[in-house]
Amino acid sequence: ILMVDEKGKNMKCLTFFLMLPETVKNRSKKSSKKGNGSSSSNSKLPPVCYEIITLKTKKKKKMAADIFPRKKPANTNTTAVQQYHQQNLNNNNTIPAPNWQGLYPTIRERNAVMFNNDLMADVHFVVGPPGGTQRLPGHKYVLAVGSSVFHAMFYGELAEDKDEIRIPDVEPAAFLAMLKYIYCDEIDLAADTVLATLYAAKKYIVPHLARACVNFLETSLSAKNACVLLSQSCLFEEPDLTQRCWEVIDAQAELALKSEGFCDIDFQTLESILRRETLNAKEIVVFEAALNWAEVECQRQELTTTIENKRKVLGKALYLIRIPTMALDDFANGAAQSGILTLNETNDIFLWYTAAKKPELQFVSKARKGLVPQRCHRFQSCAYRSNQWRYRGRCDSIQFAVDKRVFIAGFGLYGSSCGSAEYSAKIELKRQGVILGQNLSKYFSDGSSNTFPVWFEYPVQIEPDTFYTASVILDGNELSYFGQEGMTEVQCGKVTVQFQCSSDSTNGTGVQGGQIPELIFYA
Repeated sequence: ILMVDEKGKNMKCLTFFLMLPETVKNRSKKSSKKGNGSSSSNSKLPPVCYEIITLKTKKKKKMAADIFPRKKPANTNTTAVQQYHQQNLNNNNTIPAPNWQGLYPTIRERNAVMFNNDLMADVHFVVGPPGGTQRLPGHKYVLAVGSSVFHAMFYGELAEDKDEIRIPDVEPAAFLAMLKYIYCDEIDLAADTVLATLYAAKKYIVPHLARACVNFLETSLSAKNACVLLSQSCLFEEPDLTQRCWEVIDAQAELALKSEGFCDIDFQTLESILRRETLNAKEIVVFEAALNWAEVECQRQELTTTIENKRKVLGKALYLIRIPTMALDDFANGAAQSGILTLNETNDIFLWYTAAKKPELQFVSKARKGLVPQRCHRFQSCAYRSNQWRYRGRCDSIQFAVDKRVFIAGFGLYGSSCGSAEYSAKIELKRQGVILGQNLSKYFSDGSSNTFPVWFEYPVQIEPDTFYTASVILDGNELSYFGQEGMTEVQCGKVTVQFQCSSDSTNGTGVQGGQIPELIFYA
């Protein structure tokens, strides 16, 4: 069969000759009669016939990845492929097989074989600080395709022809993570190296990897690491990450200030936190956190940890602590006896609390605004009956989900429907059975149908698009109000809250009615 294109031009395929078995047999007999079999011309028989077939070439061109979908190699090659991958991890191993290219159907997979491989390497990097270096192979063409910095380094006007390049300011693990992205198109991030990887991605202008690092940091953001990430986000000029850090620090300020990471921040970040107007923390907690930072800073500067040196490293940042706004007990039992204040400063602050004519102070004397909590009310009405709502140690529970990150500070609960009464409430917040926050406290109700706030010790961070379980066990002798006409979805400012029934509820609370009428949160 001769295959040509639609116009009869340009051969599209090889010519195939189809011989009928019967014809071959007959012609073989004729040729044997005519000669003694020594003629070489009779050994090659001409085709019996051929047909011209027109090719239709309107189909979209397929790439190698479309033709060869990714799958596990055959059993005969599995061991070899695994061996090559292991060689990439071990570094500086050439591929011994002469036809390794045949094991990988796509250019992406073949390119990935070169990752961290000495085969055909035309440059080497000595990465890491002195004493902790690692020598890594590279391929200039691949690196230049993945980074404009590498392109300028190897092919630009000022390119230097060096076989070995030293990079002391990047960690080897972070550099390998960047190379893996450039060679393999794979993003492999870990919590302990993501900041160093972000630094490498920024330095060599690999924007998609940098964005992935920021996304990783945002999803792993918590009160424990928010202060450190705030410092790093400012260094890397990532405003979105900076804003996320401030949201966590503002809402969970006391947890953030008590974290170990707070002591690792630089002086500029310390000042920005102490200036923060929306910091949701008691001022005595801010004061104690600043002293803890000063102690660690003395160690960093190799100073003796004394009161004088603590004050020295704090400098003017000390006056950003709003000591005059502390509760008098906190000041008298804490800041006044810390030794960090001079005698005159201590006397002036005591006069600020007690005297009608207040002295001038260097400290900021205006209290922080903090955050204003929002309330999500899920019932349209409430009621009471003569035989409801009794508790007897049973659990009232409801599940909820939000579309934006928020911080649950507490619940709004109903009170007595038979006059004033006191209740004991154990509140709890769980995610997939894991307790995230709980508190046991008492509250007094005045007999009205209003809700009364009960708070967690610290606000609990709630991630979007995940259901959480809010529970309360109330203990009180009096009957209470209960909610009616419950809503499955409530819009509260810019936050949408969805509700569904919880299997933990054993006292009748559900979406349509019951207890836990309000979620109190910061957003």
